[in-house]
Amino acid sequence: MSSELLTVAMPKGRIFEEAVELLREAGYDLPPEFDDSRKLIIEVPQSGMQFILAKPMDVPTYVEHGVADVGVAGKDVMIEEERDVYEVLDLKISSCYMAVAALPTYSPGRDVAPKVASKYPKLTSDYFREQGEQVEIIKLNGSIELAPIVGLADRIVDIVSTGQTLRENGLVEIETMMPITSRFIVNPVSYRTKAAQIDDMVDRLSVVVNKENA
Repeated sequence: MSSELLTVAMPKGRIFEEAVELLREAGYDLPPEFDDSRKLIIEVPQSGMQFILAKPMDVPTYVEHGVADVGVAGKDVMIEEERDVYEVLDLKISSCYMAVAALPTYSPGRDVAPKVASKYPKLTSDYFREQGEQVEIIKLNGSIELAPIVGLADRIVDIVSTGQTLRENGLVEIETMMPITSRFIVNPVSYRTKAAQIDDMVDRLSVVVNKENA
């Protein structure tokens, strides 16, 4: 981690694109080729930052261990990973929600401990415990919709944006769990050693977020 540059961990994909747009609106000079780069570490000295591009689930880990000073992570990842970081700002980007889905033929109460597939085992377990329902959690890393179709699980818990993926795979949403947006997170040590840079970044991003959601 560079001591001069503020190191920012960013998730690849949709959140990255929306976060970059937010940073540009906040006045940060990010070059056009930044969007198409295949590099995993990108220095942007004119903005006093360097970026680490990681898998969404790994961003809080980089921030917790101080490899990155700050980062952008979905609330779903924050709940699942429980990392020792400060969550300082709701960026209100990449809005979606967590939901329970199943085949239309699913009937609750049929099994003593129904199986639920998800890439979020902790979040899923906590949710059903709060509902007073005992379930068996099956952790999958992708294509969660496949689980009910092939008989691996009765229900799934996953992120829903438009619901198109569920519909295309013949599944229906049966419970909405919680809204999800992306958050700006900070390493506790960096918040002391690079307070001025981080506070400035939070202030600039807050102005854009508040303006867009006014």
